[in-house]
Amino acid sequence: MALISRILDRLGEVDPRYALEIKTFVDSMDIQYHQNAEAFFERYAAFMERTGRTIETGVECFLELRESMEEERLHFYRTGEYSSKSFAEVNERVYNNPRTMQYHMHGLVLAQFLWPDQYRRFSFFRDHLPSYAKGIRRYLEVGSGHGLYLIEAMKVLGPATTFDAVDISPSSMELVQGMVGDTAPFPNLRYRLIDIFDLPDSEPYHFITMGEVLEHVEEPLSLLKRLHQILTPDGRAYITTPANAPTRDHIYLFNNAAEIREIFAAAGFVIEYEVTQYPAGVEPKKAERLKLPLMFGAFLRKA
Repeated sequence: MALISRILDRLGEVDPRYALEIKTFVDSMDIQYHQNAEAFFERYAAFMERTGRTIETGVECFLELRESMEEERLHFYRTGEYSSKSFAEVNERVYNNPRTMQYHMHGLVLAQFLWPDQYRRFSFFRDHLPSYAKGIRRYLEVGSGHGLYLIEAMKVLGPATTFDAVDISPSSMELVQGMVGDTAPFPNLRYRLIDIFDLPDSEPYHFITMGEVLEHVEEPLSLLKRLHQILTPDGRAYITTPANAPTRDHIYLFNNAAEIREIFAAAGFVIEYEVTQYPAGVEPKKAERLKLPLMFGAFLRKA
């Protein structure tokens, strides 16, 4: 049985209505989606088996993540604010809470191919990265998480490229290492448990990927300026962040796409390509008025 079918079957046992919603999306997708999803979930299933668990554990985490996000959205509608205001607060609520951290991390693994907005930002990256490949000799990924983007970059750029995966979370680093697997053909791949501000900047990068990190920090402009600093003059970056997307570990609230574009410009970046995704079937103006979640991703160069 295909792993995505196994996931859908388990979802159907627990929440038939939601499973039908996801199955409708999955069934509408093309062969490339199904090939990418199956390959990624095969990696995940192998990782879970090595650690004494099954992919069904991931399904439970995915459902718990969704429930948590629904609670956070109710708070957001009532107050207009995210419930967490500081890194210290998130550290206590999520990062230092093993149970919460587990369902966040493993739930997001499944979300990459079960939520349209998550898949859209990955497919945008996958489709555009090859056009930049020729000039990339040093690649940095900040907050690699589940490894999906790193795996794609390795596939496109090849083993001669230097890859640095940077994260401050030991749990996240364990997950990305488990997902990427055997790195023997890639001698220049390094996992670095370090704060991006402590990363030596003697050798700048030709390409930087940072997915869904800006909303987790108190001062996203400082983080963007740091990326600008360690990027080569002709380098590129792919950065994604959401607006109006409350979760327990989100701190900084972007209200719309315009605010995201403004902070990129303030950090010294120019947008070359961008992608946005609101919930399916909702007009952008209506979605913004209702403060529905927006996914925003962009390929950037230095101004």
